[in-house]
Amino acid sequence: MNFQMMLNSIPDLLNGAIVTLQLVLAASVVGFVLALGITAMRLSDKRYLSVPAYGYIFFLRGTPLLVQIYLIYYGLSQFPEIRGSILWPFLREPWWCALAAFALNTSAYVSEVMRGAIKAVPVGQIEAAKAIGLSPIQRFMKITAPQAVQIGLPAYSNEIILLVKASSLASTVTLLDLTGVARSIASETYMPVEILGMAGIIYLIMNFILTRILRGLEWFVSPKMKLAKSLSERA
Repeated sequence: MNFQMMLNSIPDLLNGAIVTLQLVLAASVVGFVLALGITAMRLSDKRYLSVPAYGYIFFLRGTPLLVQIYLIYYGLSQFPEIRGSILWPFLREPWWCALAAFALNTSAYVSEVMRGAIKAVPVGQIEAAKAIGLSPIQRFMKITAPQAVQIGLPAYSNEIILLVKASSLASTVTLLDLTGVARSIASETYMPVEILGMAGIIYLIMNFILTRILRGLEWFVSPKMKLAKSLSERA
């Protein structure tokens, strides 16, 4: 093991890690916003809304993420309408294609987390809120949303961790993220074990820090939910 080479590679790998974190953060935000709309459609009683949402989730959860990245990066360029549209300056860049693929993919998983969390809220509490005259918006904000956040946050945290690890697939479309930089250095130095091993350590550190942050967020939310429940029981 060439430990000196591992240490020398750290600055370049950290530059790639910054690209990885930027991609994950952007995909998480865009995916979360998309998931809100998909969840609303999925929970709708109208079939023309719920059926397309189900198809969207079924396709994105049922096909490999790598295939989705290839379809966006390589497939969309086959259509002259895309190449001539205002989207082409973005879709010809690997970063934006990777962002689109990751955001669409994570939105499908996050929407199911949201749907399950909302469905897990006891129906009796919703009926009680109706009985005391709360409007649908008030019921959602005061009853459903706080409990759904507490229920769904652990699963959502797992999805974010999985997204960090899945981001390594972005290197397959020439994006110089952490894995892309590691592969480039390894091909130049012929030391794949040392370079990829150091990249794995950086991934491990990133996930450890992210896990601690998300665990702290769960701790922050949970006491407030317990306090709200205690106050509601006393009332």
